[in-house]
Amino acid sequence: MTKRTALVTGANKGIGLEIARQLGQQDYRVWLGCRDRDRGDEAAAELEKEGIEAETLVLDVTDQTSVNMAAEALGSQIEGLNALVNNAGMHKGYAGTVSNESVEDMRTIFDVNAFGAVRVTQAFLPLLRKADAARVVMMSSGLGSISSTLDPTSENWDVDFAGYGASKAALNMFVAKFARELMAEKIKVNAADPGLTATDLNGHMGQRTPEEGARIAVHLATLDNFGPTGGFFHETSGNPAHPAIPGERRLNPDRQAITAATHQTMEWTISGCLSQSPPLPERGYSAGHLRPANATHPR
Repeated sequence: MTKRTALVTGANKGIGLEIARQLGQQDYRVWLGCRDRDRGDEAAAELEKEGIEAETLVLDVTDQTSVNMAAEALGSQIEGLNALVNNAGMHKGYAGTVSNESVEDMRTIFDVNAFGAVRVTQAFLPLLRKADAARVVMMSSGLGSISSTLDPTSENWDVDFAGYGASKAALNMFVAKFARELMAEKIKVNAADPGLTATDLNGHMGQRTPEEGARIAVHLATLDNFGPTGGFFHETSGNPAHPAIPGERRLNPDRQAITAATHQTMEWTISGCLSQSPPLPERGYSAGHLRPANATHPR
């Protein structure tokens, strides 16, 4: 039996590497999209020792030529791509308020977090279309929620990182647009918020481990045919200290193991919806706002 295939960008460390690991544990053949081949090969070797079939795919999400060459290289090895996880992301550190943050820094952030995901998705669409009901996951953040940014009771109320948050808000719109376009082709596109996860991106200040942060992306990358599309999801412990916000969709692992649950048996917590966009026809899911990442720093 041919293994399912997956590409994870930004996968040589942190959440990306853990997503690749967990997909490999579900018998996916995984490619680690990395700018640096040596680092990618080291990560792939680590996974190979665990019995996971993993390879490096040199890929710079900010370089269209690099992305196109990567898509061509992967297309020469496989017939179709079952899952694409756009995990590559960055921020430029704390820059104060939006009135002080450099536009050039914002442009750099957008080029990776928003446009990079679009470049990769567009380039690999031919391979995704050749697979049977492919899945695309965009790694987003609660800092991309406009409603929580404007809510004085939200944990995001006094959080800056304007360029980072805006890039994730833009990414959420791209998720909705891709989901609507590709629905008829049975390709599901969703956004995953890993929460505040301890990685190099935030100086390891997160409260969640990469293993925990990866679970929601892995779940969305392996959805069955009854799963949602065009949604924005994060995992929650059901802790009442972290209340829901309007439009939030949360997977509750206290009720179901996220890696084992199917759409029919998952417990969904949905509290209102401020989004004015109409529900997507399939299963009635609509784009909503993400819950704050329980943090003052990006994931």
